[in-house]
Amino acid sequence: MTEFGSTPEQSPDPATGPVEPAAPLGAAVPASPAIPSPTPPSPGLPSQVIVYPLPGEAGVTAPTPGDPDATPVADLLADPEVAPGSVAELSAFGPNSPRRGRSRLNLPAMIVVAAVIGLLAGLLGGFGGYKLAQRSTSNTLGTISLPQVTAGSSSRASDTIAGIAKAVLPSVVSIQVSNPNESATGSGFVIRSDGYILTNNHVAAPAAQPGGTMTVQFQNGVTKPGTIVGVDPSYDLAVVKVDLTGLSVATLGNSDGVQVGDTAVAIGSPLGLAGTVTSGIISALNRPVTAGDSATGASSAFIDAIQTDAAINPGNSGGPLVNGSGQVIGVNSAIASLGASAQGSQSGSIGLGFAIPINQAKRVAEQLIATGHSTHPVIGVSLDLGFSGSGARIAAVTPGGPAAKAGLGVGSIITAVDGKVIADATELIVAIRSHVPGDTLTFTVSGSGSSTQVKVVLSASS
Repeated sequence: MTEFGSTPEQSPDPATGPVEPAAPLGAAVPASPAIPSPTPPSPGLPSQVIVYPLPGEAGVTAPTPGDPDATPVADLLADPEVAPGSVAELSAFGPNSPRRGRSRLNLPAMIVVAAVIGLLAGLLGGFGGYKLAQRSTSNTLGTISLPQVTAGSSSRASDTIAGIAKAVLPSVVSIQVSNPNESATGSGFVIRSDGYILTNNHVAAPAAQPGGTMTVQFQNGVTKPGTIVGVDPSYDLAVVKVDLTGLSVATLGNSDGVQVGDTAVAIGSPLGLAGTVTSGIISALNRPVTAGDSATGASSAFIDAIQTDAAINPGNSGGPLVNGSGQVIGVNSAIASLGASAQGSQSGSIGLGFAIPINQAKRVAEQLIATGHSTHPVIGVSLDLGFSGSGARIAAVTPGGPAAKAGLGVGSIITAVDGKVIADATELIVAIRSHVPGDTLTFTVSGSGSSTQVKVVLSASS
């Protein structure tokens, strides 16, 4: 049993498969790891998916340009110089050639001379023609021009993927964190020009440990130390700050207006590759997702997530998910996976990524900046995580809490919130945490063979 709104241990979800905790941030990864090619799943893999939070990923050193000391390739089309040659003048005595005395015409000798002259002329002509043809071919190769379109303008319309990337990239950062036990890379984006950056709690967490450090790198290559302003593990959100002003700020959208099928663009540093842009669509809304702590196995973050098929991988955590207008609609936080890779590490994107809705993230960020902590809504009950029926069964009620005031008791089973069916305890927690303290929700409660409608006013818990 777990106090609602606290950190319950996650039970298996029969609909989606077991929810496993995040792989530890900064698991031993070489400085420049090879990125394996995707491997098709083997027959017999379970159909369930495992939802992982996106851990930071040790940076991958991008390939460097070619060695500047490399020897240039020789010019294989160099035009060989034609060796100069001369043709000897051959003269014959004509019938009117002056001569002294009387001579006889030596026909065999003249025939031989003529044959030699003809042979030499043929050889010289053929060689000259060959060299001329060779020179002509070489000159022609040197002046060949294949058709090619011009580069044209580099500008793109603002609603194209290229236009969106150009507008948003300056506000996206890469975050490197480390402590004596681990190091990792995540993402974030600027929410105030005076240095405030929003990211995931699981990205910032290693820097909060003894000896922890954080470095924030901007798209122009500038790096600055980062400090943690505040964190909220319940929503997997954190605000960090750098000592800079005049920063490019991401435009925050409204996640309430998102629809399935909308354009989605994810920007961040997957596998340490900063400034990576991927695109897709919004593939589902209100997807209950839990992100866990690999050290304890306990789930801590409950997200009423936006689902996208834009490629999201470890290192994308904390980066923005933006719409077709370049407005941030979510904070990338988790992915679903078929399981671990052959190397024993978490596998990459299979087209199921999850983001925290920006409306929820905005409220938490504002509270963290203002006070260093944030609140989340609770109803004052503990839930029976071993309950296998449909709905969420109440195991204990906090005296004087919202549930007690509404008349809910031990054994009551909540089957719907505001008309939306609740399958289990996790879905109830996610549904409540998608609201804010002070909201009034209508619970459908079953018990003793009947169901009733109960209104509950949410209270705040920090």
